[in-house]
Amino acid sequence: MIKTFIIVAQTADGFIAKNSSHLAVWTSKEDKKRFIDITKKARVMVMGLNTFQTFPSPLKDRLHIVYSPEVDAVKKNIEGVVEYTNLAPVDLIKNLEARGFDEVAICGGSTIYTMFIKSGLVDTIYLTTEPILFGSGMNIFKEDLDIKLELIDLEKTEGGTIFTEYKVINN
Repeated sequence: MIKTFIIVAQTADGFIAKNSSHLAVWTSKEDKKRFIDITKKARVMVMGLNTFQTFPSPLKDRLHIVYSPEVDAVKKNIEGVVEYTNLAPVDLIKNLEARGFDEVAICGGSTIYTMFIKSGLVDTIYLTTEPILFGSGMNIFKEDLDIKLELIDLEKTEGGTIFTEYKVINN
């Protein structure tokens, strides 16, 4: 079965961004390296349109699946690089599995994280916590949840960034 995981960075006070157009330039170089390594291994990244628009350009060696409310002629798919969709998570994952993918990185934002965690498809969460405070901003999820996690791995960098890997228990 295909491994579906969330990869996300948050501040020490639990925010993933100040607002929907906030660029992820605030994360550490260690987090950026981890993100690149994990998503390159997965070969496919799923994200919302706002998140995709924070990238200067598509990342190399990865298929970007971008959720958009309207899949129209203005947003042209670039074969093997960018595909726009509005499929339900279960249908998207089935489609990707049929195409030979064995891992899928769910890369945000909070609407997409919420949609996928609620679908029951997410089995792992890679969470980076950066030693920075925003005071307010966007949370990882947009709705109340009651999902148990099991800590699989924990690593702290010299700069104080904390990497955690959680297994989703009861999703």
